[in-house]
Amino acid sequence: MLEIPATLMRGGTSKCWVFSRDELERVGAPVDDILLRLYGSPDERQIDGLGGGTSTTSKAVILAPSQRDDADIDYTFAQVGLADGRVDWSSNCGNCSAAVAPFALHAGWLAPRGDRTAVRIFNTNTGQLIVAEVPTPGGMFDESGNAHIVGVPFAGLEVVLWFVDPAGRTTGRLLPSGVASEEIDGVPATLIDGGAPVVIAEAAALGLTGLETPAEIDARPELLTRIDRIRREGAVRMGLAPTAAAALKAVPKVALVSPRNADDHDFGVTMMSMGKAHPAIAITGSVALTLAAATPGTVVSRIAGRGTPDITSLRTPSGVVSTRFGRHGALPAVGITRSARRLADASVTLPLEQLPDHASGLVEEALLVR
Repeated sequence: MLEIPATLMRGGTSKCWVFSRDELERVGAPVDDILLRLYGSPDERQIDGLGGGTSTTSKAVILAPSQRDDADIDYTFAQVGLADGRVDWSSNCGNCSAAVAPFALHAGWLAPRGDRTAVRIFNTNTGQLIVAEVPTPGGMFDESGNAHIVGVPFAGLEVVLWFVDPAGRTTGRLLPSGVASEEIDGVPATLIDGGAPVVIAEAAALGLTGLETPAEIDARPELLTRIDRIRREGAVRMGLAPTAAAALKAVPKVALVSPRNADDHDFGVTMMSMGKAHPAIAITGSVALTLAAATPGTVVSRIAGRGTPDITSLRTPSGVVSTRFGRHGALPAVGITRSARRLADASVTLPLEQLPDHASGLVEEALLVR
């Protein structure tokens, strides 16, 4: 057994294990193989691993001090599949992004600067620069906090995330198909790339009110199949996959939008995560929805009721989430407040003999080096 240091963090409405990139590389085996075995995949329950048996609790954050002039930390996100035995590296997780700055400050990789420390994070999956603002009163880092967000029953450390110049990070265009609205399988949709590529579909055209719970949506397999068919066709039209069958499971995301039913939000949204309804919202998806709301002709701009121009409020299954427009230097940025908490520092065990490359001797050689 090889022991690997890791930290369990809650970032927003997700849980993720945080690893040092150097520690994983020292194992001497493909990182995909390492993560799958650590998390106990493939297995829907992930009973013999670190994973929690859901998409929001089967996530890995891999960090390293950045060598870039514009960043402090390089951050790579991995979505570890439950039953398919695959690790998806194609997207970022905005919620897990909230764990990066608190981890770096706790680990001593960075020192607090003033009453509020800004940590520049470069997401390697998407090329996205994220600036995370963490309170450090008196130049001290205190992990306790009283920030509440929807979808989490307890308070945590406030982390304000700014996604800098997020449009077109994956495909090169805010509207990859060249139009603000189109139809897929008879459903009005907007294909947008901002924070993450997202297929935004009108909930009513799928027979939904927008008030359904995630459990109610997940209980309709024929609906899930249709949504995934729309998602896969969207991937082709966005240039993310050559065929619908080749589309990755995590990208693009899907957001089902509906009109507002109260004055505290602009529109409703239920997002899909790895084939199931998200209990709250994917934060990178909220960035895309914010940009869509501000873009004329999109499905969102057509159905949204607008309140404050610089603030977009979204009704999610867990409550209302708000984003805001701002700037980072000369560049536009979309900001959202999250909370985070360090749950455990641990030494996780990796059964080397169960890795596919064990027979090659590479893993044993790496262990001897350690």
